[in-house]
Amino acid sequence: MGDKAHTHPGAAGRATAADHPTSVRNVVLVGHSGSGKTTLVEALALTAGALNRAGRVEDGGCVSDYDEMEHRQQRSVQLSLVPVEWDGIKINVLDTPGYADFVGELRAGLRAADAALFVVSASDGVDGSTRMVWEECAAVGMPRAIVITHLEAARADFEEMTRICAEAFGGDDPDAVLPLYLPLHGPQAPDGHAPVTGLIGLLSRKLFDYASGEREESEPGEEQLPLIDEARSMLIEGIISESEDETLMERYLGGEQVDVKTLIEDLERAVARGVFFPVLAAAPAAEGARQGLGTVELLELITRGFPTPLEREAPRVTTPDGAPRELRMCDPDESLVAEVVKTSSDPYVGRISLVRVFSGTLRADQTVHVSGHGLADRGHEDHDVDERIGALSTPFGKQQRPVSHVIAGDLACVAKLSRAETGDTLSAKDDPLLMAPWEMPDPLLPLAIQAHSKPDEDKLSQGLARLVAEDPTMRLEQNQDTHQVVLWCLGEAHADVALERLRSRYGVQVDVVPHRVSLRETFGDRAAGRGRHVKQSGGHGQYAICEIEVEPLPGGSGIEFVDEVVGGAVPRQFIPSVEKGVRAQAAKGVAAGHPLIDVRVTLRDGKAHSVDSSDAAFQTAGALALREAAAQARIHLLEPVAEVSVLVGDDYVGAVMSDLSGRRGKVLGTEQTSGGRTLIRAEVPEIEIGRYAVDLRSLTHGTARFGRRYARHEPMPPQVADRLREELRAAS
Repeated sequence: MGDKAHTHPGAAGRATAADHPTSVRNVVLVGHSGSGKTTLVEALALTAGALNRAGRVEDGGCVSDYDEMEHRQQRSVQLSLVPVEWDGIKINVLDTPGYADFVGELRAGLRAADAALFVVSASDGVDGSTRMVWEECAAVGMPRAIVITHLEAARADFEEMTRICAEAFGGDDPDAVLPLYLPLHGPQAPDGHAPVTGLIGLLSRKLFDYASGEREESEPGEEQLPLIDEARSMLIEGIISESEDETLMERYLGGEQVDVKTLIEDLERAVARGVFFPVLAAAPAAEGARQGLGTVELLELITRGFPTPLEREAPRVTTPDGAPRELRMCDPDESLVAEVVKTSSDPYVGRISLVRVFSGTLRADQTVHVSGHGLADRGHEDHDVDERIGALSTPFGKQQRPVSHVIAGDLACVAKLSRAETGDTLSAKDDPLLMAPWEMPDPLLPLAIQAHSKPDEDKLSQGLARLVAEDPTMRLEQNQDTHQVVLWCLGEAHADVALERLRSRYGVQVDVVPHRVSLRETFGDRAAGRGRHVKQSGGHGQYAICEIEVEPLPGGSGIEFVDEVVGGAVPRQFIPSVEKGVRAQAAKGVAAGHPLIDVRVTLRDGKAHSVDSSDAAFQTAGALALREAAAQARIHLLEPVAEVSVLVGDDYVGAVMSDLSGRRGKVLGTEQTSGGRTLIRAEVPEIEIGRYAVDLRSLTHGTARFGRRYARHEPMPPQVADRLREELRAAS
């Protein structure tokens, strides 16, 4: 794997549709923002001959971060696919954003891929979020390799970074994380830094020098052999320990020489099984050069060591009504099962769906069944429709290169699927199927918006619908209590991208307004009220009088209405009218305009007129009676309380618990979990955690996760309620 002289310079020209699943590799690049993923993608495309020497596609654009928004923000904000060819193998390289706000794009990339390259910067190290993604991949057995970048940095140390990766990713078996190559350093510069100009192959004991811009092979010098032999012995033992041949270690320790061919075969099997994780190094090509350092070795690892789509365990498949369905997955001749892993909009083409085909063959212009279930809580209604797909294409930068079909195991773009959303399943029209959706993080940062003008208001609903159809990590809420339109996002950068897309893609300008939580009101003590609605204006009049008593109830009781009228003071037909008026006024609120809850309203007495009394009159009287009772009582403002669970590294437990206490939170308990983490459970007023998604990330350097769910409403402290009322008065 990478330890042979590579005479084939790469498959120049355009990637085409694969003809068999064994000739496809799907690999996703994972790493924190700034680790060099996008640069590495372009370096691989250049070495494979898909880019020109300037590192650009024919139209002059970047191959990965080609979106105008990504240019402005100087970072990736979406998943992108870059297909290249190497040794007759089509490699679908999936470049993912490294910033935590776009973890939904990362999860989509993991879903579409069969293996992962973890990109680690030699100058920055391994951050907490990258460790967490590694654990996610480990949980499903995804094959992984590690690529160390930024070796040109002044204090970059490949050996030290390999040790850090072994500690971070090796778990109980750090010997499963070992380098396949060592860096080859050039002449020392005046500042004492010796640049990395090539690699030393440990299995082949060959030097691969990239100083000329082309990979050149040579023999090591005598002074390099001791270093090579020591690292080589560790690598061989690591490979053999993961070998399926249980006798190989005994034979090796007994002095038997294991031939390189056997070692490479065992290495490839161990990598494909997800039990051995090789470490490599890579750097972009110098200006005018054709090959970047380590790119040939990486392409060889992907084509020879990473699994084919045939080796992937397929997601569960059912019929739309939930009945299990067995398929020979990744068989081009089977029934069609494909999944939309990303949805985007093009101003000229319309909606474009990036699709991974898991079974069968997808053909241009065929009619497919589009099925989407399980995301109703995020504004995605369940849907089952038949649609005729448009053209099929392979993306490359801004270009879309037409293909006639896409077989099982491959990825491509489908045009003009008007109803398909991210996460939907495409299947045969006469055999509709549904794939189990992948796990997505909950959006926990609220963004309250309103249309900037009347023309924007007319377009807002459609723009928001398209936005959430593209991004299942975004949730749309039409809050019935606060009458606000709220986009729930993963973080501030996610929110900024949503606003920019509304403006640039859908022509909708919106204003961000303060987010309000759903407050409630209740009575603090008993009170009585009399509602008198008597009017005479000529002709038919209005006459209704009712007397009520209101008392508080325990939380969660709602509104209870009791009729204790005796002697027919209020005719039986008008008692429901009084209740209707009371409930209507309770919904409007009695003090600050928030719904009234958790009270018992007892109708004690009243008066009626044989001619002028009516349903409407007694409704009005009931409402007036409740308002008068409220004027005589202490009204408590109730705030929603959320049950919060925070999974955090042990080093940050004290800081997180202190922060929760500062938010008026009550810690309910802690629980030790695996991986040196603690689960903290607490109850916190929702008004205090509006920005907790952002604040927790800052507090724990992105290593913590939290979830929340509504628990109940409870009385707000008087000083907080007074402050809130003052703020509302000032705002109005």
